[in-house]
Amino acid sequence: MDVPIQYYGLLSALLFSMGVAGVLLRRNIIIVFMSIELMFNAANLLFVAFARHQNGLDGQVFVFFVMTVAAAEVAVGLALVMALFRSKQTTDVDDASTLKG
Repeated sequence: MDVPIQYYGLLSALLFSMGVAGVLLRRNIIIVFMSIELMFNAANLLFVAFARHQNGLDGQVFVFFVMTVAAAEVAVGLALVMALFRSKQTTDVDDASTLKG
């Protein structure tokens, strides 16, 4: 019994929407980065589902590159969070704009 492709699309859209809501509504920078990762994973789920539906490996190869970019984003993001926390003793996104000078 195969799961229809529409279910994967619906789940991916739900996860992506949750990620967008997390980015727009939260102020903690760690939660914002986790929401961005959730959006990446929602896109990856849809890529893999379409690749399986078409019996190809193109989507899975593309997911590999998306995961590489996500890993780089985490490394840079963690460095930014640590710099923000060292200078302001907070992880609030609004305080990131006061890092000037």
